[in-house]
Amino acid sequence: MAAGSAAGPSRAHSMVGHLRAALVFLALMLLLTGVAYPGVVTGIAEVVDPGAAGGSLLYYNGTLVGSSLIAQNLSRPYLFWERPSLSDYSFLNGTPAPPGPSDPALRALINETVQYMQKYGNYTITAPLSLWLVSPSGSALDPDLVPEAVLVQIPRVAAATNLTVGFLTDFVNNHIAHPELPFVGVAYVNVLELDLALLPLIGR
Repeated sequence: MAAGSAAGPSRAHSMVGHLRAALVFLALMLLLTGVAYPGVVTGIAEVVDPGAAGGSLLYYNGTLVGSSLIAQNLSRPYLFWERPSLSDYSFLNGTPAPPGPSDPALRALINETVQYMQKYGNYTITAPLSLWLVSPSGSALDPDLVPEAVLVQIPRVAAATNLTVGFLTDFVNNHIAHPELPFVGVAYVNVLELDLALLPLIGR
């Protein structure tokens, strides 16, 4: 009996040992992947690009107004407008799935948006509306528009401010961000950043 006991641990002792080892391994992995790795990545990001690491926050006159990554409901006539949003620009309630290209709901949504733009947008009748301006993005929070979707809004903004069409055209063109690599991505304008730069020019 003594010899058998000395030959190896009991079955119960072996199970406890395995369980203890599994719990230790789990704790180490949680610390490594849940604390250490995010901490290192965040620290590097704070050094390389502090603004992006902090959420790309935007301030106006010292007040936090939002993030350059999230669109807002900018419906004032003197501001450039964002893309339509199926979530009313809220990231708290989730985003409903946008209608697909063959879904009749997409045509209805676009027609409704076009009618709203024609009624309140003060667009010239010769300027076509970009699809980006009348259709929602997949996230419903995309803050960017292609340049033509911003340029077409200039007549409305000019009519609501003391700025000329020529000045606003140059203003928008100076805020166009181009792809870092040729033929990868498209040129775009961050509308929230554009409007924040516009506000001091119109005294608001």
